[in-house]
Amino acid sequence: MGSHQQCEWTSLRPLVSVIVPAYNAEKFIQKTLHSILSQTYKNIEVLVVDDGSQDRTTEIVQSIAVNDQRVILLQQPNSGVAAARNLAIQNSQGEFIAPIDADDIWYPQNLERQVQCMLEGGRDIGLVYAWSSDIDENNAPTGGFRVSHIEGNVYKTLLCHYFLGNASACLIRSTCFEKVGGYNCNLKANNAQGCEDWELSLRIAEHYRFKVVPEFLIGYRQICSSMSGDYQTMAKSHKLMLDSVRQKHPEIPRFLYRLSSSSFYMYLARQSSQNGSDRNTLFWLSQALKSNLFTPILHLNLYTLSIKSFFRSLTKSLPAVIFYQPDIFSRLIHSIKKTHKYKYTNITKINKPQLKIQVKILFSSMLHRAMKLI
Repeated sequence: MGSHQQCEWTSLRPLVSVIVPAYNAEKFIQKTLHSILSQTYKNIEVLVVDDGSQDRTTEIVQSIAVNDQRVILLQQPNSGVAAARNLAIQNSQGEFIAPIDADDIWYPQNLERQVQCMLEGGRDIGLVYAWSSDIDENNAPTGGFRVSHIEGNVYKTLLCHYFLGNASACLIRSTCFEKVGGYNCNLKANNAQGCEDWELSLRIAEHYRFKVVPEFLIGYRQICSSMSGDYQTMAKSHKLMLDSVRQKHPEIPRFLYRLSSSSFYMYLARQSSQNGSDRNTLFWLSQALKSNLFTPILHLNLYTLSIKSFFRSLTKSLPAVIFYQPDIFSRLIHSIKKTHKYKYTNITKINKPQLKIQVKILFSSMLHRAMKLI
């Protein structure tokens, strides 16, 4: 960025309203708020909605608000994450809305990078997202990540695959909510939660373009006690979302809905495996195959998860070497050499984490290109 552009960017500091739904969040809310208040982008307000917590959440937030007037505490009876976010949005003043869950964190330059991307993209950009890395209870990376280079008109691609990764990865133009409405509270009313962010993003994608900041700027906490562990509820939420889209867009080919279900069940299978639930892993793998036989076969995880979960359910002591497939790494390198222009001159020097990132970007980009032809 040139010096003139840098000066212009410095003078443009629109208010960002950070919204934090919090329910019994005493364990991580302090870390989350610290990551927000430590952002290099300072023109923010932070609206924390205590959704009927029964722990020390309110006390912790109030103690932080005393020392930083940017923090605003709102309270409501327990009504669910969608209602909590909507309450925060209704009380917000910012030009942009930045949701973050009460157990996730942002790395220091997240808002700065996303606001800059939004301003440079133009008024037709409704949502900007960045990459996420999975973290444990101590904020340490676990090796998982969410990456994508998908931009522009993304509706069909987003229907098939929630490439945004999670609720804490996005910056949304506030006028989007005036046009498409807020988060969908009907999911909780039907005992289904987990896809509120995906459902809202789809409505935004009908009217606005998306952009990405290709940097790891979000720490997405993966813990068994979080709501993301309630897989049946999430699956029901996904089904209700697809049913709503199908009624609105009957022209979309049915196989895209099956593709969406299959990909989502693969995600639930991976989450189940990470949480050590082999029975659930095998169940969601079977659901993925039932929804769409072709999609899971393209996932290497289908084979590794199936074998690992099946044998681990028989005995908990099989050596990990049984599941190692030494030719996969070399085959993926060969595939990327042929289909993707990698920035390094010698791709054989890429380590496995770098390779996994490039493979995920490649697959998501191929999916996006395919959706443009439909």
